[in-house]
Parts: sequence; C-alpha cells; structure tokens
Amino acid sequence: MDEHSNPMLRWIVRIALGTGMRASEIVTLRRSQVDLTRRVVRLVETKNTMPRTVPLSAKATAFFHEALNHPIRPIDTDLIFYGEPGKDGKRHPYQFNPIWLHIKRSVGLADAHFHDLRHEAVSRFVEAGFSDQEVAAISGHKSMQMLKRYTHLRAEDLVRKLDALSVEKA
Repeated sequence: MDEHSNPMLRWIVRIALGTGMRASEIVTLRRSQVDLTRRVVRLVETKNTMPRTVPLSAKATAFFHEALNHPIRPIDTDLIFYGEPGKDGKRHPYQFNPIWLHIKRSVGLADAHFHDLRHEAVSRFVEAGFSDQEVAAISGHKSMQMLKRYTHLRAEDLVRKLDALSVEKA
C-alpha cells in the first residue's frame, strides 16, 4: 500500500491500523473533525449511532498531517479523503475499494477485507496492554461481547504475562 501512486490509500490504511476506525468513518471525515493539536478525531456518525472521540497516536497524527497538508489538496472540499468532482460538480468521499481490491489480489491476499484492519488494530491495543474499557472507548464497541470477537489473544503474549506473574510471586 505504501508504494501506491495515490497516497490517500496509504493514509487510509495506516489510519485504520492505528485507530481501529471503520472505512466509512475514515473516508467521510471532514477537516473540522480532526484536531491535530489535541490529537483526536471526533466522529459524529458511527455504525452504532453513538458519537465518539478517537485518540491518535503520534504516527496516526503524522498521517493526518500529511493528508491535510498535501500540496495537491484542492480548496473546494472539506473532506480529508476526497475523490474527483462527480457529475454534480461536488467532491465525494474517496472511493478506494477498486484500488484496494486490485492491490490485495496482486499481493495474494484476495480473501483479506478492509475490516480486517479494524480487527488487527483492536488486537494490537489489547496486546499493548490496554484494558477492555480503554479499547472499547477507542473502537466504539458498545458491548464487551462484541469487543471479544475482535480481540485475538496470542498464546505467546499470555506466556510472557504468566512469566511476569511467576517472577513477582517468587
């Protein structure tokens, strides 16, 4: 994705991995929703209809900064990820799916889905030691049951935690 000629796909993929945001949440973002100083994104419309504020890592902040300050950014849109003007003369959210499909097939990942990036992001949060409540606050999951569908605990990480526990008790 990093080598693709259109940097928007790279930014979208990297932001998805860094935040756990859904594709629809990312591509419909407007400038006013991204606060680079506070390092947060304010989502108004989400799948579960509940607004949320997503914290941004330093890397995710850098990707948003690149997107917002790209030299070919048109002045006629408030969208961060925008397409060419349509028949109505307006710019609509960037439609990355055709390029995404082409790239994933070309690298042998035909079964991969963009939503898998959300699963990966949530798993990374868990592996980094975030609590279930913290992960749910970032990802917007309303129930712990749904959150557990996204988290994939690795046995290797549990071994390290068990070893750390054994050292503390010795």
